[in-house]
Formats: sequence, structure tokens, C-alpha cells
Amino acid sequence: MLRTNRQGPTVASIRRAIQQGLDRPETPALTASLASRKAPVVPDLFEQANVNFTDKKWVWVPHDKEGYVAGFVVKEEAGDVVVVHLMSGRDITVNINETEKVNPPKFEKVEDMADLGYLNEASVVHNLKQRYASNMIYTYSGLFLVAVNPYYDLQIYGPEFVAGYKNKKRSEVPPHIFAIADAAFHDMLHSKENQSILITGESGAGKTENTKKVIQYLTAIAGDHKTALATGVSGSSLEQQVLSANPILESFGNAQTIRNNNSSRFGKFIRIEFNFAGQIAGANIEWYLLEKPRVTNQSKHERNYHIFYQFIKGADKSIKNKLLIDKGADGYNFTRKCRQTIQGVDDVAEFDTLVRAMKATGFRSDEQADLFRIIAAILHLGNMQFQATRNDEAVLGEQVAAEKLCHVLGIQLSEFTRALLRPSIKAGRDWVTQSRTLQQVEFSVEALARSMYERMFGALVSRINAAMGRPDGKSTFIGVLDIAGFEILETNSFEQLCINYTNERLQQFFNRTMFVLEQEEYKREGIEWNFIDFGMDLQPTIDLIDRTKPIGIMSCLDEECVMPRATDKTFTEKLHGLWANRSDKYDVPRFAMGFIVKHYASHVEYSTQGWLEKNKDPLNENVTRLLGNSSEPFVAQLYADYADADGGAGTDPSALAGPSGASRARVATTLKRGAFRTVGQRHKDQLNMLMAQLNSTQPHFVRCILPNPDKRAGIIDTPLVLDQLRCNGVLEGIRITRQGFPNRVPFPEFRQRYEILAPNVVPRQVFVDSKQAASMLLDALRMDRAKFRLGHTKVFFRAGVLAELEETRDIELAKIITQLQAVARGALSRSRFRRRIEQARAIRVIQSNARVYNQLCEWPWWKLYRTVKPLLHVTRVDEEMRKRETRIADLEARVKTEEAERRRIESDHHDLERAKSDIEALLLSERSAALDQEEILKRTQEREVALEESLREHEARLEELEEQLADAARARADVEEQLAVATRKMESETVAMRDLASQHKQRNDEAASLQAEIAEYRAALEGVEADHAASLER
Repeated sequence: MLRTNRQGPTVASIRRAIQQGLDRPETPALTASLASRKAPVVPDLFEQANVNFTDKKWVWVPHDKEGYVAGFVVKEEAGDVVVVHLMSGRDITVNINETEKVNPPKFEKVEDMADLGYLNEASVVHNLKQRYASNMIYTYSGLFLVAVNPYYDLQIYGPEFVAGYKNKKRSEVPPHIFAIADAAFHDMLHSKENQSILITGESGAGKTENTKKVIQYLTAIAGDHKTALATGVSGSSLEQQVLSANPILESFGNAQTIRNNNSSRFGKFIRIEFNFAGQIAGANIEWYLLEKPRVTNQSKHERNYHIFYQFIKGADKSIKNKLLIDKGADGYNFTRKCRQTIQGVDDVAEFDTLVRAMKATGFRSDEQADLFRIIAAILHLGNMQFQATRNDEAVLGEQVAAEKLCHVLGIQLSEFTRALLRPSIKAGRDWVTQSRTLQQVEFSVEALARSMYERMFGALVSRINAAMGRPDGKSTFIGVLDIAGFEILETNSFEQLCINYTNERLQQFFNRTMFVLEQEEYKREGIEWNFIDFGMDLQPTIDLIDRTKPIGIMSCLDEECVMPRATDKTFTEKLHGLWANRSDKYDVPRFAMGFIVKHYASHVEYSTQGWLEKNKDPLNENVTRLLGNSSEPFVAQLYADYADADGGAGTDPSALAGPSGASRARVATTLKRGAFRTVGQRHKDQLNMLMAQLNSTQPHFVRCILPNPDKRAGIIDTPLVLDQLRCNGVLEGIRITRQGFPNRVPFPEFRQRYEILAPNVVPRQVFVDSKQAASMLLDALRMDRAKFRLGHTKVFFRAGVLAELEETRDIELAKIITQLQAVARGALSRSRFRRRIEQARAIRVIQSNARVYNQLCEWPWWKLYRTVKPLLHVTRVDEEMRKRETRIADLEARVKTEEAERRRIESDHHDLERAKSDIEALLLSERSAALDQEEILKRTQEREVALEESLREHEARLEELEEQLADAARARADVEEQLAVATRKMESETVAMRDLASQHKQRNDEAASLQAEIAEYRAALEGVEADHAASLER
């Protein structure tokens, strides 16, 4: 319950009383709902055990699942061994040095954990658990706030709570995100310094919701409500526009993840700008690391961005028919492979909320239609189907989705299919047409979808900034940072490295602010201080990622992106050669292609598959050039940097009209001339600008804690929470706050502010330096020496001491103001009395003059004067007066015209200043890129020298080999000539042999014929001889 036992009015209430007419200020009572807030009664440890704390020696015992379990010592054995009876009912034997002490009952559910008597991990997490079980999700931890996600809607953010925390000190109200926002607001008004609220934590810990509550509170307490009522435009006032930006960004930038139903998938730094009177004068949003792969790929337990489902389910049929959307979410490839709905969320109602927010922010109907056009185009793009031919060339399958896409985007189907399937690539001075494979075309389609969504999101944020921007009156700002938390997934890729690198830098900023700078401040001021070793120096890990010499992971990746024939494998091998066994923050995995980085939160293994393509983020320039010359002005504006110089579309002039149109046009022109920037280089530049901005502010830290991974209310996973507390530096921050002096005031300011508490202690007749005066005041206040220290330029106080001084000062101021009010009321009463006396005298004089005038009107000479007066020269005076009045009216009209012209010139000046800042930021990034390119060029030149030396050696070897080749060629020629002679000789001998064979065959034929004749003759002779022998016998 909030405490209201204040002695006297606050300074803020006195200030309001003075502004309202010096009426008696009254302490504002807290509203009934705020005062009557009841939390569930959760018994403490000792009530649960039904044991008196003083009767037992209570300790915390480490436990694997519960983290720590409470118990009391029942027996002490030899050495440091004790027997502990646990709350679960069993006894265990442990070493006393492994246990932690338990705090007395009065420290149960303390609002500031720095007040714990025994400060240890077990007591901190127990305090958080007890408060969480009582619906107290906010707890102070020294100088910052710890917020545990309740996983349901707590009724602690209404208007009555805003009023209850307004102008309240930290000690007067329970911990709350409103208290942090109010502290930042009043620090800004008091010190005139820019403030920042860094809301960090893991995904699903509640960063986005707390960011919304901070903006809600600031717009409620700092809005110019009187102006809104006077003008009658409260519905479109600046405060309403700031609040309306949240639903728009959530629809286009949030999605359902495994841990969170409304996870912000991009980082944002929201600057709420204020004028000198402390009223909101403008706002600006800077965004980082939009998760583009989610547009085309989601796991089955997650969803795409909310806008796709809200548009499909909630948009009017007229606009869906215009954009050719005729299916549900399960009819489009980019939305069908994941969850379609979120439990407890109505996408139709959310779409209506989005449209109302757009109208409140100033979006015209055509501007809303342009955004939905891109959403519809991405849906159609995902439904395009391609096939592979026998030659492995991709061809368009069904043309329906492609025709719808081209109609929505305002481009020709034939040109689009030719640019996608057979793009023209410049080779030297010539253009070569190249056919694409099915895999290449599908990659180009997904890359185009991601690019369209990212550019549309950037244009959306720029439009919101233009609506919330104001040309003048800005003095200071409060920035709220909400960025994706540390991520460790099953497969960690390039996107996870960028996110974790960002969190590494933010954690280092937190460490330096809360630890290093605190300790260095004590050292500079000569305060005796025992330095605490918090053991989380993150610089080696940051150097490993972004260092340029020796080159870190990012620089090595950028260098490989410009090297010919570089692959993910060569990049990984180069990283291993540079950092393996040279940095204790780098390790090589046993099997997978990648590397391991030892972050502050955990060791993370990254897979380098596809890193070069992701870093270069290539697009099909034939398609983007076609989009840059689209007939739809918004589409052409998104890709104006790819449009042809003589293209017909280009950037639509009407789209660039408005407060920042000229600057956007100039920046777009400049970007066309800019050098190629990798994704890693752009992210480093954005992060460096963010850190420079944070370093120029006074930070306030909010640590969001994920209670359990199952999104269940009322359950604390103690090991998970302990791991987050260690990584967030909560315990170290508490120790420094408790042991150190968190509040410090310069001597002159201390004397000026608190001399009212002892007005006659410091003599005014003689000179007394501010340090001596501060010492005299502290002695007069009889303050304990242990509660403060005097430095060289400041006085340092323990936690809570300065609050007591402020309370005492408010009481003294209330007394003085009360006396001043009494004197003022007396003076006013006497003044009113004198005025009444003078009025009575004046009335009598007026009555006397009226009687004299009546008598004069009856005097004949007066009647004659009134008759003659028009004929006198004096009548010309009236005519001159009329002329002068006419001239005055003309001059007033001229003054109004010149005033309008002055406002227009101031607006143009503001546009030019904004354009100048944009160009300066671009110049800074280009210079950073030039330095990186120079480093890469230097290394490339060194490599070129080594390659030239190797080339000369190879050329000498080549000449030697050429001589040997020439000798071999001559020998070969001789052998070939001999072979030719032998061949000719063999051919001639072969011909001769064929002739001889022919003659031999002819001779054989002749011999055969002669043998036949001889045989015939022998047969005839034998016959003759036979006839002769027969004749002899006869």
C-alpha cells in the first residue's frame, strides 16, 4: 500500500499552487483504487514452517531444480559439516560454506533489494519470488528496476495509478515502471540533461509492454492538454499521435514467437522531445535489426508478422478485391506453414485498432492503401510457382499469381518474368543475358519479399516521424530503448550474431555506467573505496566481433564479401586461422562449419552457412530497376535508388511532399552515389550512433526478467531467473549501491539548495568556499559521518540520505511558502480594500460630472457650438483618425502575412536542418565505410605484393619449363620427320609387296592352269598308252 504520511506539501504541489493563484496547497490524496489495492497474502518462510526465526539458524541450501531451498541447522558435526532440515521435510548433510544466510522476517518482500541484510543470490531470488506471488512484479535493485513478466493483465496502469505516481519520490510509492518514468522526467527538468530509459532482457521478458507503459505515462503527465482543448483537436494531438504509433509498430513489427505472443522483432529507440516548459514537443523513432527472414520463413510454433493476418481477416472486401486478395491465411505460402491464430487475440479487432491509430497519426486513405499494397504483393509473391526444365533452367509455372503481383505493383508481366528468369548482367561494357536455375529464382523471390517488407517498414517509420515531428520548441528529450534480447537458438546464424553483439555492447554500457564509472568517480574525488571485481569485462568479446586490426568476425566477413571466389568455407577457415588458440573468447566446434563465441550470457555456437549472401543481401537489380520505374508512386518511391536516370516513374513528387520531403529527396539522391554497404557495416554504423546517443544521456535501467519458458502466470523457474540475474549484473549493482554512495551533489549546488535548512550557519559577511560551506552545513545538520563523504568537488551520500534531506527541505519550504502566502493574502486584501475606497470616490466624481454635463447641454451657447462645429476645420481630425485606423488595419494584415512567412521559413529551416543531420549521419557512415575499405585495400595490396612475388617465381619456372618444352618439341619434330620418312618408305614397300603379291598370284594362276593342262595331257597320254597296249595284246 502506498505511504501518505508526509509532513507538509511537496514542492511540486507548492509550485502548482503558486501557478493557480497562491491558494493554500494541499497534499493530493491517492485515489481509492490505488490505496485499496490488495495483493494475495503469501506466508513467509517462518509462517510456513511454523517456527520462530530466532530459535533456529536458517540457511539457504543449493538445489539443482529449485535453485535454493531454505532450512535450519539441526546438528553441527566435525569441521564445517552440518545437518540441515529442509522445508521439504528431509534432512541433508552439507558443508556450511556451501550455504547462504537467510534474512530475518522483516526483510520479506522488501521493495529495494539493496536493503537486504544478507545480500546473496538466494535472498535476492527469494525476494523476487515472494513479491511475484503477491502480484508485485516490480522491485528496485539499487539504482535500477527489476520487472518480472506476470503473463496476464494486472490492473496497475490506469489513470488513477498515473495520478498516484505523478510528482512522487521513489520512497513514497511502491516500485513501478511509472516511478522510473517520473524520475527521468523530473531529472530532465531539473538538470536540463537528456535522459534515456534502457529496457533490456530476454525475449518474452516484457520489454515491449514496459516501453508502452513509459510512453503512456509521459504523454499523460507532460501533454499539452489545455492547448488540445482550446483547439478542439485532441483526437489528433501530438500526445495522441505518440500513443497511436504503438499499435502501428506492433502490427508491422511484432510477431508470435515460442516465448512471446507479441514479441517485438526489431529494435527501436523512441525519443520523446520536450520544450522548456516540460511539455511534449515532438517524437522520433529510430529502428534497428528488423527480422527480415520471418517474412518468408517461420517455424510451425510461430507466426509471421501480425499485419499479414490482420489484413487478410480484417480488411474490407473492397480493398481486398482491389489488391486481388481472395484467400485466407492458409492460402498463401508465406503464412500457411505456421500458426494462424493467437489464443485470446482477435485479428479483426486488432486491424480496426490499427486503422484508427493510422487515422489518429495522420495517415491518409491512399497512404494506408499503399502499405496494404505491399502486404498483398508479398502474399502474391509467395504464391508464385516455378519449374525446372531438362537443362536445369527455371520457367514460370502457373501465371495467375504472377499476373496478380504485376497488377498490384504496377509493372509489366513480360518484363517481370524476363527480369526474374533471364536477367541481364553487365560484363565489362556489354550486357549478357543469363538463365537462372530453380534454386536461384526461388532465392531471388524470397530476397525480393524481404526487401519489400523492410523498405516498406522504413517508409512507415519515416511517415510516423514526419507526423510527430515539430519544427521548433524542442529543448531536451527522454529516449526509451527497446531492443531484442540475447538469443540462443538451436541453429544460430548471422542474425543472432548481430543481435547478441548489440546486447554485448549494451551490457558493456550498463557495466561501465553502473560499475566502472561509479568506481572511477570515487577515485577522482578522493573517496576511500574498496574496488569490486565484477568479473564481466566484455571488451575482448566486442573486439573479437568488430575489431579491424587484427580483423574481427565482422571485418573478416566484409573482406570475404569483396574477394572473388570466396565461400562460407573459406571465411570459416580464415576465421579459425586468425582467432583459434589466440583468444579465450573464440573456440572451434568439433563437427559443424562455424565457430563458438563466449558471450557474457553463455557460449553460443554459430553456423556460418549462407553468411556471405546474408551480409551482401543481394537483390536482382533487373527486378528492382523495374520496380523503381513502377506506375505505382509508392512502389517507385521505395526503389527510387534503383530507378533509371531517364525512367518514367522515379520518385513521385507528391510522395516527397511534407515536412521532411525535401530532405528525403536529397538523402535519396545522396544514397544513389553512396558506396556499397554490407549488412554488417550498416548495423555497426547504426549501433555506434546509438551508443554515442546513449553516452550523451543520463541513463535509467529497467531489467526485465522472464519467469519461466512456458508463458505461465505465477510460476518462477528459479535457475532461469538466477541465470538472468547473473548476466544482467543485478547482484553486482546491489553490492555497489549498498557499499557505495549513489547520490552526489556538487558543493555549490548543495549550498544553494540546502542552506535553507541552516540559514545562519554560513556567514555572509566573509568569503567561504563552497566545500567549507557544505561541511559547515552538514555539521549543523548533525549528520552521521558514515552516511556521507566529502570529495574534491562533490558531497557523496549513502542511499536514502539525500531523500531525507529533500523531505526536510520540503517541510522548510512549505513553512516559508505558507508565510509568504499569508503576507500575500494580507497585501491582496489591503489592495482590494484600497481599490474599493478609490472606486467609491471615483463614482462620486463621475456623478458630479454627469450633473454638470446635463446642465451644459441646456446652455444656449453650447447648442450654438454644436451647430457650428461641423463647419469648422477641426472636423478634419476625425477624417485623419479614420485614415490612420485604415492604415493600422493594413499594417496589422501585413504583420500577419509576414508572421506566416516567418513560420514558413522556420519550417523550411527545420527541414534543411533535418536534411543536414541526415547527410552528416550519411557522411559519418561513409567515412566509417571508407576506413574499413582502406583497411581492406591495405590488406589486399599486401596480398597483391605477395601474389606478385609468387607470380615472378612462377614466371621464371614457366620460362624454364618453356625451354624444356621447346627442346622436347624439337626432338619430337626430328622423331616425327624420321617417322614420316619411314612411313613413306614403308608405304612404297607395301605397294611393291602388293605388286609382287599380285604377280605371284598371277604366276600361281598360270602354273595352276599349266598343271591342269599337263594333267589333261597325261590323262590323254595314259589313254593312248592303254589303247596301244591293248592293241599289242590283240
